[in-house]
Amino acid sequence: MQRKLELGSRAVLLGSALPPLWVLGTLGLSIAKILENMEIGHNVMHGQWDWMRDPKIHSTTWEWDNASTAEGWKHSHNEIHHTYTNIVGKDNDLGYGIMRIDEDQRWHPFHLGQPLWNFINACFFEYGIAAYDLELGKNLSMPKEKRSERFKADLAKTLKKIRQQATKDYVVHPALGLPFGATLPILGANFTANLVRNLWSHSVIMCGHFPEGVETFERKSIPADETRGQWYLRQMLGSANISGSKAMHLMTGNLSHQIEHHLFPDLPSSRYAEIAPKVEALFDKYDLNYHEASLPKQVASACTAPRRRLSLPNGFLATTTPKNLPAQAKLLWAMSTKGPKIRRAAQARLVQLEKRQRTEKKAAAAA
Repeated sequence: MQRKLELGSRAVLLGSALPPLWVLGTLGLSIAKILENMEIGHNVMHGQWDWMRDPKIHSTTWEWDNASTAEGWKHSHNEIHHTYTNIVGKDNDLGYGIMRIDEDQRWHPFHLGQPLWNFINACFFEYGIAAYDLELGKNLSMPKEKRSERFKADLAKTLKKIRQQATKDYVVHPALGLPFGATLPILGANFTANLVRNLWSHSVIMCGHFPEGVETFERKSIPADETRGQWYLRQMLGSANISGSKAMHLMTGNLSHQIEHHLFPDLPSSRYAEIAPKVEALFDKYDLNYHEASLPKQVASACTAPRRRLSLPNGFLATTTPKNLPAQAKLLWAMSTKGPKIRRAAQARLVQLEKRQRTEKKAAAAA
């Protein structure tokens, strides 16, 4: 169905010099790309359908319509993220290296632009994931001679994949529209479909991992000999679900059942809705928070106010009042322009100020 939808949409786009056909073709292509990435690619590469022994949908052979390679994504997602879910310093999915999503993560002046970085990342999410899979920032900060051979090989594969994707969407298909006078409309349609797919997948993933109430864990709190039961508990507390219709669940690749997915990542996605009531009953039995809300609420929780608060140093908003705003602005400027030693001292000052204000409020309330 997904392939027929994509083929049909690209055929319609040959007539996209007519605005109604452009809208219809772009909508169909956007849905086809979302289905390929979310419901098919993500789940196939998790090995959910390997039991069928069909090489066409096997985790070892699938290559998806995305900038990142299947091999790189499976390593960073299946092996790293699902093993070390929400452990600060171990799970790189916590902010993808560009966002601060937990107070335990060290603040840096770069985080002041966090709302902007998050928006840019959402628009070009497939490229952000490709860079994340490569740990690009860490590797590019090293001298060339110290970069591993694996990184060099993975970088070459990723650049090749990006060239293939760009050639398909921005050269070959627009060229096919040349006889119909639809080259530029097709170019715009492909860009729009990729943008829609990126924004959708970014929203779904943010909602499953980063809403307020989802727990994160310090490295020292995780025992070296973590039991399977402790691992299951961490998955339960470190994920969130999205409520909605069957169509919405399909369009999310059933990652709307993120809790169930993190418990059983290689279970076929079509079974998550079936086991969800049993999982929720287990949460109720042990008085745990089964974090579930609608898509708009989860997006608001994951992407708006908390991200703005965490773009500032710990305690900054809590300790800032109209009266001390000039002094606080001066402190923030120093933290943003001076070295790490100044930042640490200023952060300690903010923590002390927050504690003092909290104590004063309690005393006032008692009086």
